[in-house]
Amino acid sequence: MSLYKDWNDMVVDYVKTKGEKAFWEEYSAVEGGIYTKILAHPEEKFTYTIEALAKEMNTTNEFVMGFTDGINDSLNTMLDLENVSATDELVLDINLEKLYYNMLDAKAEYLYTIPAWENILTLEKREELKKALKDSKTVRNESKVGRNDLCPCGSGKKYKKCHGKAS
Repeated sequence: MSLYKDWNDMVVDYVKTKGEKAFWEEYSAVEGGIYTKILAHPEEKFTYTIEALAKEMNTTNEFVMGFTDGINDSLNTMLDLENVSATDELVLDINLEKLYYNMLDAKAEYLYTIPAWENILTLEKREELKKALKDSKTVRNESKVGRNDLCPCGSGKKYKKCHGKAS
């Protein structure tokens, strides 16, 4: 059984037994601590084993695997999570802009407000990433059908005589 599967199973069991709120409180504390450690030295690749980091953060291997799962999308080279063991040395080459963007997308205020971000990304860059996220969520209908255009349903009629007809 993989550590990644153990992580996913643990989340399900934890939420069933202790509740979702309790899970997020514990996980957020662990995750916030790890990110604070990483962001203290953003110019360095973060190297760790799940086992050692779990011991250092006073948590379980599963919670550190959860952190690893969460940061994976923000790496320049993603990890094969299914094959990560507790004793493998992991080296994270983090794309910091992507990481900040993903934290915004996850609505993880406790992460994107870590004070170290002020020394890593300028206020302008952080605002630009917030705007990019907002714009990515906005749906725009670029092609409007005019009254005299053919109806997009394929009937061959003008839109105003087909689906554009006033009811």
